[in-house]
Amino acid sequence: MAYKDDSFYLEQIHRGNSNAFEMLINKHKTMAFNVALRICKNREDAEEVLQDAFLKVFYSLKNFEGKSKFSTWLFSIVYHQAISKIRKKTVDQHTIDEEIIDNFTVGEISNEINYLKAEEQTKYINLALTKLDEEDSAIVTLFYLNESSIEEVSEITGLTEANVKVKLHRSRKKLYDELKLLLQNEVNTLI
Repeated sequence: MAYKDDSFYLEQIHRGNSNAFEMLINKHKTMAFNVALRICKNREDAEEVLQDAFLKVFYSLKNFEGKSKFSTWLFSIVYHQAISKIRKKTVDQHTIDEEIIDNFTVGEISNEINYLKAEEQTKYINLALTKLDEEDSAIVTLFYLNESSIEEVSEITGLTEANVKVKLHRSRKKLYDELKLLLQNEVNTLI
């Protein structure tokens, strides 16, 4: 289904068309879910976060001023709801010593992953994303999968643009490390 521009749905909502809100949410629910899932790291919590976020959006829609894109505002609410959710959970935390991994090039990873079928690529990328911490995973998802700009990611997360750039750089490195490790383990199991 081809969706119209968000401004069309927002105008319809202000005119009293309640179906327009459903269309607006349906348009963005997949990416919103991906953001919540990257942070919460489990489906049930991500679904709960989405429900809470969509309710918050529904009741706060009259306060949306349009200073940013609707999707940026929505993802910001989802992001903060998810962060709040994981902060409320009492989880045993263990300190993990970072292992020093040999340097490698992006080309090396690209060459290895290009040999995989598309669904295998998705599998390994999703596995690697689960290894990143919640914030890094959300930032990578917003920037690469949602194709949000640095400015939009900054607005969604509340981080400065410079901080987003630094986190993206570090997250890419961590993601490449994880992909390399996953692919290396896969090759070792085949040999």
